[in-house]
Amino acid sequence: MGISLYKGIKDIFRPIGAKIKDITIENPAINTYSINILSKSNAEDFSFAPGQFVMLSIPHMGEAPISISSSPTIKGRIDLSVRKAGALTSALHNMKAGDYVAIRGPYGRPFPMDKIEGKELIFIAGGIGLAPLKSVIDYCIEKGSYQKMTILYGSKSPQEIAFKKAIDKWRQEMAIDIRLTVDAADRGWKGNVGLVTALLDNINIEEGTICLLCGPPVMIDITSELLLSKGVAPENIITTLERNMQCGIGLCGHCFMEDGRLVCRHGPVFTLKELKEPGSMLML
Repeated sequence: MGISLYKGIKDIFRPIGAKIKDITIENPAINTYSINILSKSNAEDFSFAPGQFVMLSIPHMGEAPISISSSPTIKGRIDLSVRKAGALTSALHNMKAGDYVAIRGPYGRPFPMDKIEGKELIFIAGGIGLAPLKSVIDYCIEKGSYQKMTILYGSKSPQEIAFKKAIDKWRQEMAIDIRLTVDAADRGWKGNVGLVTALLDNINIEEGTICLLCGPPVMIDITSELLLSKGVAPENIITTLERNMQCGIGLCGHCFMEDGRLVCRHGPVFTLKELKEPGSMLML
């Protein structure tokens, strides 16, 4: 595996400075941080593709892999949607606009945009899983490079629905078919209740449709099998995996998969065909 995986990165080991410009509270556990890259030369050199991630670091707190949730058409700035879970993410949630962080990357195998653009697209996400898919959605909208777009999104409760501003914009300004569901409703909820997979019951999937998934592993497993039963080809089911990535560049081995692949270098984006048939995968 060669250095071409990191084309465009001057130093794959060196963090670059960044400043938090804005913070959007998505729900009680998830914030989106709009981060400006400080150095003009770093900002000009930094580029990524939907599905890639960065290693975000805070002094004395270590670093963690975070998916980029903004479109790559925005230069010098990235959005990172972060769920409060551990020490580093808790520290980040205590920070404010104007504070400084650092990032390494971008790393990872992105979504195959050359295959996705111009097609009918169905996005299926649960919880924070909408974050990496949002990068694809915004990019395709900005480029106008899709036939039809459907978004199915599940949350535990109405209060935990994230990216409400983006969802309202997609629905109202772009007339995108967006269907939401929650595990448990409250008195004010008038929408669907149940698993996000149930939303597929009323979706007509045309031949050649590309389905992009991100969420808990059990959701990905069930959704993938349901899509296969509806006639979607394994190579047209694309997901991004989460693992405990501690280096981002394939050195530490923490994201080791059972078949010998590393999520940070061979993924995090895979088609279902690649996951079921590792030998069919084009190694980077």
